[in-house]
Amino acid sequence: MKNFKAIIILSLILVSSVVTYAQDPEFTQFYAAPVYTNPAMAGTGSCNGGGRVVLNYRNQWPSLPGTFITSSASYDQHFDNIGGGVSLLLLDDRAGEGLLRSQTVSAGYSFQLDVNRRFTMRFGIEGQYGQRSIDWQRLRFQDQIDESKGFVNPTAEPYVSDGVGFANFSTGILGYTERFYGGVAVHNLIEPNQSFFGNPDAIVPRRYTAHSGLVIPLDGRKIPESTISPNVLFMLQNKFTQMNIGFYYNKGPLVTGLWFRQTFGEYGNSDALMGLVGFRKDRFKFGYSFDLTVSDARSAAPSSHEISTGIEWCAKKPNRKYRKLSCPDF
Repeated sequence: MKNFKAIIILSLILVSSVVTYAQDPEFTQFYAAPVYTNPAMAGTGSCNGGGRVVLNYRNQWPSLPGTFITSSASYDQHFDNIGGGVSLLLLDDRAGEGLLRSQTVSAGYSFQLDVNRRFTMRFGIEGQYGQRSIDWQRLRFQDQIDESKGFVNPTAEPYVSDGVGFANFSTGILGYTERFYGGVAVHNLIEPNQSFFGNPDAIVPRRYTAHSGLVIPLDGRKIPESTISPNVLFMLQNKFTQMNIGFYYNKGPLVTGLWFRQTFGEYGNSDALMGLVGFRKDRFKFGYSFDLTVSDARSAAPSSHEISTGIEWCAKKPNRKYRKLSCPDF
């Protein structure tokens, strides 16, 4: 039964790699993966432009065989002498119990522009190299089956390359004040081809992301301990369109949040209700989010789980030109 499930999963993966467009992985805690969401967020850590390291882990629909697991690690920091921030991002995405794997490494730069005393903009650019691979040794085909011994025969299926490499680029823009922030990002600018079979149509389409939010103090203090932050994220990639809408509530070191994800167009449906709980202690943070499926798929894929952790450190020498982004980081 396990082998049968693996065959079904691989068949779907291989078909999608040949005749359809690929889609980027996504995080529910999109602000906990800042440079993945928008390259212009490089160097926007909260401690005077110091460094920031963030780890993200997402297990999507673990109740299904061959679940989707996405992990990322990023570093970013602001430097006055180059007028902005730099970033490094590593991403690992596995599907079909690890049979299909995508890995990328990205490096970016964001330029800070002080429009006036209150409004700041950042312009980001990111270069990426990625590789997509299949573990062919774990594949099982029908002609390998012996009625009495199982999968023991050699297969006549054609063998193709273990992996395919590709270059990619992304860009973004971010604008913010003390209480408002918003940005737009475009990923996969050159729409790279990821086909194992040389299919020129098997590209990764551009991903357009728009995100915005407010930080509203609730206690009247100059440096508020209690805030609420309504947020919205809109994403478009080929025929897939979605909107996340919700809010963060912050009370001292504790953070909670609630969102709703809706998809539109050809694949439109009410997708998931998402809850978050997190905390921050000094320069360390931890967040856990739970996606509760509300679409017709909930019987087979009722939930997804996501964890983020991060640590920041202050710059040894104050970055006098740095302007803080008051944005949630979960």
